[in-house]
Amino acid sequence: MCGLRQLSAAVLILSAEFIPSTALAGGGEPKTLMVADFNSGTKPNNLGGDFGSWIRDPTDPMQGCIEAFDGTDRFGPSGYALRLIYSVDSEKPAFGGLWMRLQNLNAAHFDNLAFRARGDGRMGFTSIFKVELKDAMDQSSHYYVRGLTDQWQDISIPLKDLQGTANFGRLKEFVVVFEDTTATAKKGVIYLDDVRFTRNAP
Repeated sequence: MCGLRQLSAAVLILSAEFIPSTALAGGGEPKTLMVADFNSGTKPNNLGGDFGSWIRDPTDPMQGCIEAFDGTDRFGPSGYALRLIYSVDSEKPAFGGLWMRLQNLNAAHFDNLAFRARGDGRMGFTSIFKVELKDAMDQSSHYYVRGLTDQWQDISIPLKDLQGTANFGRLKEFVVVFEDTTATAKKGVIYLDDVRFTRNAP
Protein backbone atom coordinates (compact mmCIF):
# COMPACT_ATOMS: atom_id res chain seq x y z
CA MET A 1 0.00 0.00 0.00
CA CYS A 2 1.42 3.34 -0.98
CA GLY A 3 2.52 5.70 1.77
CA LEU A 4 0.45 8.57 0.38
CA ARG A 5 -2.75 6.54 0.27
CA GLN A 6 -2.25 5.33 3.82
CA LEU A 7 -1.73 8.89 4.92
CA SER A 8 -4.64 10.39 3.00
CA ALA A 9 -7.01 7.67 4.18
CA ALA A 10 -6.33 8.73 7.76
CA VAL A 11 -7.25 12.33 7.09
CA LEU A 12 -10.88 13.42 6.85
CA ILE A 13 -11.69 15.40 3.69
CA LEU A 14 -13.84 18.23 4.97
CA SER A 15 -15.90 20.09 3.44
CA ALA A 16 -13.38 34.46 -5.78
CA GLU A 17 -13.60 37.26 -6.17
CA PHE A 18 -10.54 39.51 -5.86
CA ILE A 19 -10.40 41.09 -2.37
CA PRO A 20 -8.09 44.09 -2.09
CA SER A 21 -6.48 45.06 1.19
CA THR A 22 -8.29 47.44 3.50
CA ALA A 23 -4.96 48.89 4.62
CA LEU A 24 -3.33 51.35 2.23
CA ALA A 25 0.23 52.59 2.18
CA GLY A 26 0.98 56.28 2.06
CA GLY A 27 1.15 56.41 -1.74
CA GLY A 28 -2.32 54.92 -2.14
CA GLU A 29 -1.03 51.52 -3.23
CA PRO A 30 -2.47 48.48 -1.41
CA LYS A 31 -0.31 47.52 1.55
CA THR A 32 -1.46 43.90 1.19
CA LEU A 33 -2.53 42.00 -1.92
CA MET A 34 -4.38 38.80 -1.05
CA VAL A 35 -3.58 36.02 -3.51
CA ALA A 36 -5.49 33.18 -1.82
CA ASP A 37 -7.39 33.18 1.47
CA PHE A 38 -9.30 29.97 0.52
CA ASN A 39 -12.34 31.26 2.41
CA SER A 40 -14.81 30.37 -0.33
CA GLY A 41 -13.81 26.71 -0.21
CA THR A 42 -13.71 26.69 -4.02
CA LYS A 43 -11.35 27.57 -6.85
CA PRO A 44 -10.09 29.94 -8.26
CA ASN A 45 -7.89 31.99 -5.94
CA ASN A 46 -8.56 35.66 -5.14
CA LEU A 47 -6.80 36.72 -8.35
CA GLY A 48 -8.89 34.39 -10.50
CA GLY A 49 -6.06 31.88 -10.89
CA ASP A 50 -6.33 28.11 -10.74
CA PHE A 51 -4.24 25.95 -8.40
CA GLY A 52 -3.57 22.29 -7.73
CA SER A 53 -1.04 19.67 -6.66
CA TRP A 54 1.78 18.10 -8.65
CA ILE A 55 4.48 15.45 -8.31
CA ARG A 56 7.67 14.60 -10.21
CA ASP A 57 6.65 11.07 -11.16
CA PRO A 58 2.88 10.37 -11.09
CA THR A 59 3.53 6.72 -12.00
CA ASP A 60 5.44 6.11 -8.75
CA PRO A 61 2.93 5.03 -6.03
CA MET A 62 5.32 6.09 -3.27
CA GLN A 63 5.28 9.78 -4.17
CA GLY A 64 2.37 12.15 -4.49
CA CYS A 65 0.56 15.24 -3.26
CA ILE A 66 -3.14 15.87 -2.68
CA GLU A 67 -4.71 19.25 -1.93
CA ALA A 68 -8.08 19.83 -0.25
CA PHE A 69 -9.95 22.63 1.48
CA ASP A 70 -10.16 22.24 5.25
CA GLY A 71 -12.82 24.01 7.29
CA THR A 72 -11.62 22.67 10.66
CA ASP A 73 -7.85 23.22 10.66
CA ARG A 74 -8.10 26.73 9.24
CA PHE A 75 -6.59 29.95 10.52
CA GLY A 76 -9.23 32.17 12.11
CA PRO A 77 -12.85 31.63 13.16
CA SER A 78 -14.35 30.99 9.70
CA GLY A 79 -13.58 30.00 6.14
CA TYR A 80 -11.08 27.40 5.01
CA ALA A 81 -7.37 26.64 4.82
CA LEU A 82 -5.71 24.47 2.19
CA ARG A 83 -4.48 21.06 3.32
CA LEU A 84 -1.53 19.49 1.50
CA ILE A 85 -1.00 15.75 2.02
CA TYR A 86 2.36 14.81 0.54
CA SER A 87 4.73 11.87 0.20
CA VAL A 88 8.26 11.92 -1.19
CA ASP A 89 9.08 8.64 0.55
CA SER A 90 10.40 6.84 -2.52
CA GLU A 91 13.59 5.13 -3.60
CA LYS A 92 13.36 7.21 -6.79
CA PRO A 93 14.01 10.97 -6.90
CA ALA A 94 10.83 12.54 -5.54
CA PHE A 95 9.52 16.07 -5.19
CA GLY A 96 6.18 17.80 -5.61
CA GLY A 97 3.70 20.12 -3.95
CA LEU A 98 1.33 22.94 -4.91
CA TRP A 99 1.19 25.24 -7.96
CA MET A 100 -0.90 28.40 -8.05
CA ARG A 101 -1.44 30.79 -10.97
CA LEU A 102 -0.67 34.45 -10.32
CA GLN A 103 -2.17 35.80 -13.56
CA ASN A 104 0.94 37.75 -14.67
CA LEU A 105 0.82 39.74 -11.45
CA ASN A 106 2.98 42.84 -11.07
CA ALA A 107 4.38 42.42 -7.55
CA ALA A 108 7.42 44.64 -8.08
CA HIS A 109 6.08 47.33 -5.73
CA PHE A 110 5.64 44.84 -2.85
CA ASP A 111 8.36 43.93 -0.36
CA ASN A 112 7.40 40.47 0.88
CA LEU A 113 5.77 37.17 0.00
CA ALA A 114 3.73 36.11 3.02
CA PHE A 115 1.49 33.22 4.06
CA ARG A 116 0.31 31.38 7.14
CA ALA A 117 1.41 27.77 7.58
CA ARG A 118 1.53 24.97 10.10
CA GLY A 119 2.21 21.24 10.18
CA ASP A 120 -0.11 18.49 11.39
CA GLY A 121 1.27 17.28 14.73
CA ARG A 122 -0.66 14.01 14.56
CA MET A 123 0.13 13.04 10.97
CA GLY A 124 3.67 14.46 10.89
CA PHE A 125 5.21 17.08 8.62
CA THR A 126 8.46 18.46 7.28
CA SER A 127 9.84 21.52 9.04
CA ILE A 128 11.60 22.54 5.80
CA PHE A 129 10.03 23.18 2.40
CA LYS A 130 10.72 25.36 -0.61
CA VAL A 131 8.62 28.13 -2.15
CA GLU A 132 9.15 29.49 -5.64
CA LEU A 133 7.94 32.40 -7.73
CA LYS A 134 7.95 31.92 -11.50
CA ASP A 135 7.58 34.65 -14.09
CA ALA A 136 6.03 34.70 -17.56
CA MET A 137 9.34 33.55 -19.09
CA ASP A 138 9.57 30.55 -16.71
CA GLN A 139 12.45 32.10 -14.79
CA SER A 140 12.19 31.29 -11.09
CA SER A 141 13.33 32.47 -7.67
CA HIS A 142 13.16 30.34 -4.54
CA TYR A 143 13.44 30.38 -0.77
CA TYR A 144 13.63 27.58 1.82
CA VAL A 145 11.19 27.95 4.72
CA ARG A 146 12.70 26.46 7.88
CA GLY A 147 11.36 25.89 11.37
CA LEU A 148 7.74 25.05 10.59
CA THR A 149 5.85 23.84 13.69
CA ASP A 150 2.39 22.47 14.43
CA GLN A 151 1.21 25.98 15.38
CA TRP A 152 0.12 28.61 12.89
CA GLN A 153 2.96 30.92 11.89
CA ASP A 154 2.73 34.03 9.75
CA ILE A 155 5.73 33.61 7.46
CA SER A 156 6.97 36.73 5.68
CA ILE A 157 9.79 36.36 3.14
CA PRO A 158 11.46 39.51 1.77
CA LEU A 159 11.41 39.30 -2.01
CA LYS A 160 15.05 40.42 -2.01
CA ASP A 161 15.96 37.22 -0.14
CA LEU A 162 14.66 34.90 -2.85
CA GLN A 163 17.44 33.28 -4.89
CA GLY A 164 17.03 33.35 -8.64
CA THR A 165 16.10 35.45 -11.65
CA ALA A 166 12.29 35.76 -11.61
CA ASN A 167 10.88 39.08 -12.82
CA PHE A 168 8.59 40.15 -9.96
CA GLY A 169 6.86 42.58 -12.32
CA ARG A 170 5.21 39.74 -14.26
CA LEU A 171 4.64 36.72 -12.03
CA LYS A 172 2.99 33.63 -13.45
CA GLU A 173 3.05 31.16 -10.58
CA PHE A 174 3.55 30.54 -6.85
CA VAL A 175 4.85 27.05 -6.05
CA VAL A 176 5.31 25.04 -2.85
CA VAL A 177 7.85 22.22 -3.14
CA PHE A 178 8.44 19.20 -0.87
CA GLU A 179 11.81 17.63 -1.72
CA ASP A 180 13.07 14.19 -0.76
CA THR A 181 16.55 15.67 -0.29
CA THR A 182 15.53 18.38 2.20
CA ALA A 183 12.28 17.22 3.87
CA THR A 184 12.67 16.40 7.56
CA ALA A 185 9.68 14.04 7.20
CA LYS A 186 9.25 12.24 3.88
CA LYS A 187 5.46 12.19 4.23
CA GLY A 188 3.01 14.29 6.18
CA VAL A 189 0.46 17.10 6.14
CA ILE A 190 0.81 20.87 6.18
CA TYR A 191 -1.80 23.61 6.04
CA LEU A 192 -1.60 26.92 4.16
CA ASP A 193 -3.72 30.06 4.47
CA ASP A 194 -3.68 33.74 3.48
CA VAL A 195 -1.10 33.66 0.68
CA ARG A 196 -0.35 37.31 -0.08
CA PHE A 197 2.14 40.02 -1.00
CA THR A 198 2.83 42.80 1.50
CA ARG A 199 4.54 46.16 1.69
CA ASN A 200 6.62 47.26 4.67
CA ALA A 201 5.36 50.14 6.80
CA PRO A 202 6.81 53.49 5.67
